[in-house]
Amino acid sequence: MLRSALACGLVLICMEGAALGQPTPVDPEYRKFDALVSFLRARNAEQYAIRSPKGIDEHSYLAIGGVEQWVTIRGQDRANPVLLFLHGGPGDVTSCWAFELFAPWEEHFTVVQWDERGAGRTLRKSGPAVASSLTVNRMAQDGIELAEYLRKHLGKEKIILVAHSFGSILGLQMVRTRPGLFDAYVGTGEVADETRNYAAAFEALLKKARALGNQRAVDELTRIGPPPYSTGEGYGVQRKWANAFEGAGRFIDSTLGLALVAPGCSVEDVNDSGAGQVLSAERLVPQTSSSGPKDLGLRFSVPIFFFQGAEDFTTPTALAREYLEVIQAPRKEFVPIPGAGHFAVFMHSDEFLAELVRRVRPLAVSP
Repeated sequence: MLRSALACGLVLICMEGAALGQPTPVDPEYRKFDALVSFLRARNAEQYAIRSPKGIDEHSYLAIGGVEQWVTIRGQDRANPVLLFLHGGPGDVTSCWAFELFAPWEEHFTVVQWDERGAGRTLRKSGPAVASSLTVNRMAQDGIELAEYLRKHLGKEKIILVAHSFGSILGLQMVRTRPGLFDAYVGTGEVADETRNYAAAFEALLKKARALGNQRAVDELTRIGPPPYSTGEGYGVQRKWANAFEGAGRFIDSTLGLALVAPGCSVEDVNDSGAGQVLSAERLVPQTSSSGPKDLGLRFSVPIFFFQGAEDFTTPTALAREYLEVIQAPRKEFVPIPGAGHFAVFMHSDEFLAELVRRVRPLAVSP
C-alpha cells in the first residue's frame, strides 16, 4: 500500500489535469528527471542482460485460466532447475523491482516471476472486471496451469516453488493438489495460522519493544491492547512497529526507486502494482482471514521448507515453526534467516540464495 501511495503522489498533477479535461503542462524539472530515469533504465538493461548462449530471457502474456497473465523467465543456463516465485501481498508484484535482487539467483536457477490474477500487468491487461474471479482456488489453479506450461516449455519434469507471504497460501494449495509438478516447496514469510496471527504478532512485538527499551512502542502497543480490534487502528499500529523492528520501511521505499529504473518498466507499472494491491486485498483477505493449519494442509507429498526471518513480526516466526512441526512430508526443514524479518527473501537475498542452493537445488529433477 505504501508504494501505491507514493506512486499516486508522482502522478497527482497529471490526474488533476485529466479530470479537468485539460492537457497538463510538464514541469521542465520533471523532464530532466524523466531523462535521468530513462538513462538508468537503459544502463540497467545493459548491466543485467542475459548474454549466455545457454541463457533465457522471456517476458510475455500467457493465457492462463482464461486470462492473459504476465510472466517473466530469466536465467543464465536453461539446464538449471526452474524456480517459480509466488509474490505476496496479495497483489504485490515483484516482476519489475526485483531484477537486481534476483540477478544472482539467475546463475543457479531459471527464475520465473508471475503477476498473478488481479495484480500488476495482468490487471492492466484484464481490467477490474476480473475481480469476480479473484478466489484462492482459482488462483491456485492458475499457478498449476503455469507450472504445467513451464515444465513443457523448459523441458523439466518438475519445478521448485518459492512462495512469499500471501503467496504461501496459494503455493501450499498448489503442491497439495498437484505434488507431481514440484521438486520442493519453500515458504517464506509463511502464513501459518491467520486465526492467531495478529495475537501472536502483538505478543512478539511487545516483547521486542521491552527488550529494546523502546518506550514509545511499548506505550502505543499497550494502548491498543491485544487483538481483535474494532477498528483498523490497532492493526495499523501493529504493522507500524513490525516494519520498524524489521527495518522494512526502508526496504519498501527502496522498491519504488527500483521499479522506476527497472529495464522495461515505468510509472505505469508502479500504478498497476498499487491498483492490484487494493483490488486483491478487497477480494482475497476476507477469504483467508480464518485460515488455520488444517485449511492450509497438514499432509504433503513433496519436501517442505520454511525459510523464515528469525524475527518476522508480520507472519510470526513462532507460528511458522509450530505449523511445520505438525506437517507430515517426506522431508521438512525450518531454516531461520538470522537478523531478518518478513522480507527475508529480499532484504537478505544472498543468505536466502545460499540456503536454496545448499538445501533445495540438489532435489531438483534433471530432464
